[in-house]
Amino acid sequence: MTEIEWTDETWNPIAGCTMASPGCTNCYAMRMAARLQAMKIKKYAGTTRKSGSRAVWTGAINYDISALDKPKSWRMPRKVFVNSMSDLFQDGVPTKFIEMVWDVMEETPRHTYQILTKRPENMQRVLTEMNRRPLPNVWLGTSIEDKNYVSRLDRLKKIHGYLRFISFEPLIGSVGSPDLRDIAWVIVGGESGPGARPIDEEWVDEILEASLLAGTEFFFKQWGGVNKKKTGRRYRGQLWDCSPEVAR
Repeated sequence: MTEIEWTDETWNPIAGCTMASPGCTNCYAMRMAARLQAMKIKKYAGTTRKSGSRAVWTGAINYDISALDKPKSWRMPRKVFVNSMSDLFQDGVPTKFIEMVWDVMEETPRHTYQILTKRPENMQRVLTEMNRRPLPNVWLGTSIEDKNYVSRLDRLKKIHGYLRFISFEPLIGSVGSPDLRDIAWVIVGGESGPGARPIDEEWVDEILEASLLAGTEFFFKQWGGVNKKKTGRRYRGQLWDCSPEVAR
């Protein structure tokens, strides 16, 4: 199980990543990978290096073939966050490996798979290369941290046949008034952990208003900060835990 509020389980057939944009600066996966590497966990060997006082990605990608069949062992239906510690569509991941991930998701329709990427252009290209019918149990999403990366939303909309969602996390700047039509779900959250950058409530208001206008389900994950438990998850005096399945 996982402590991530909007999913039930994480599945990581890939270890290692690269930084794509400012939202990656304080990536929790980068910190966690460094700890696992220090513990001599083979899967994470060589994925991070020291840069000053912190760990950063090296760009190395390790493939965990043994993890591919893990969802088959989960008998009860679960929401599964695919590659919570990496990005399935980062540069360098072979289409053949992504095909293997798709095979497992197709073989386990009882689970709902949630895939997030900061590289929706790669996602669009690879899915075109694969030329497979969309899977109803697979949700495709992209992460947007501020107005400089709202173009990822437009790229995601070019992928048809899948439920699409946006993670505005870590939200480190205003995204203005994004057009969320044809987007089923948004997740909003502040950055947490060492060096966390602050979130402004007005930025959250903008996304809520855009969600209401488009009929998009809204999930508020956290305010974040160095101690995210202290700042909590309440926004406008309540919890916001909507998701597409809750709506149904």
